[in-house]
Amino acid sequence: MKAVTVSAPHVIAFADQPEPKDLSSGEVLIRVRAGGICGSDLHIFHGTNPFATYPRVIGHEFAGEVVAIGADVTHLAVGDKVAVDPVVSCGSCYACSIGRPNVCRHLQVLGVHRDGGFQELIAVDGAKAHKLPADIPWEHAALVEPFTIAAQSASQGRLSGSDTVLICGAGPIGLVLLQVAKMHGARTVVMDILDSRLQRAAALGADHTINSRSQDLVAEMLRLTDGNGASLIFEATGNIKVMEQCIREIAAIAGRVVVLGMGSDVMNIAPVDFMRRELEVIGTRLSLNKFPQVVEWIRDGKVNPAGIISHVFPASEIQAAIDLSGNPGQDVCKIVVTF
Repeated sequence: MKAVTVSAPHVIAFADQPEPKDLSSGEVLIRVRAGGICGSDLHIFHGTNPFATYPRVIGHEFAGEVVAIGADVTHLAVGDKVAVDPVVSCGSCYACSIGRPNVCRHLQVLGVHRDGGFQELIAVDGAKAHKLPADIPWEHAALVEPFTIAAQSASQGRLSGSDTVLICGAGPIGLVLLQVAKMHGARTVVMDILDSRLQRAAALGADHTINSRSQDLVAEMLRLTDGNGASLIFEATGNIKVMEQCIREIAAIAGRVVVLGMGSDVMNIAPVDFMRRELEVIGTRLSLNKFPQVVEWIRDGKVNPAGIISHVFPASEIQAAIDLSGNPGQDVCKIVVTF
């Protein structure tokens, strides 16, 4: 079979790979049909992902068709369309013991720590394969996972229809956050530095957009909120200066700031910036049992995966897809590869 393998930084190929063998009683064998390229895949390609080892079959956003099931798998049948939760947890650490395996101390993710879904066949834990309606297009099925990131972030931030939400970053995650916020009835503002991304956000229903390269982000947010600021902020850029602005100047009294961006720079924030407003700064990682919820959202048309897809490539053209993924100025949003 064929697989998308990064053998070393900057070396990627659609190459032969041994087929999975010896399916265990709790596993299912999936013929992969489509997958989404994520920033973490690009980091692995560029050699900047601290968790990945090489060679690595990338891909943690993927969906496919069940072609074989283990003896103990009862909720799936051959022929079912499924999306796969890529999180692997130990089940025994403190986080797992309190029901939060998405932040397991020994967390592993398919496509990062272990070989992932960009291969024609993959065996996964049956409990991680979530059945999809048969009429969901494969390109949409591949994007269940990023919508689970938004579902987790919304849960962490206690998103409600009464919120004024600022979403920092109009990339794929920012745009799925936008869809979830609109689904909840919140007023939404999206910030980015690329007009093409902001235009996509506006098309998806953003109430306001701000280009922080040409506009003053703080002044615009205070103007739009009568000086109150945003009650809920999703920071998805990883830019430390944006994060500092959100905490110091944009978050409302008793507001919440949910951190998705993976920046590693150190913030220059005084404790009083948290204390005087009872501000909550909340981390979020991956998702916790959100796949069934997102499948319902997509089934019922509450969110629109097509709204973030900008390009589709066959997996055999992975080099071109990866090269384009690193070029957000060319109206690139989410790139899907098909098998």
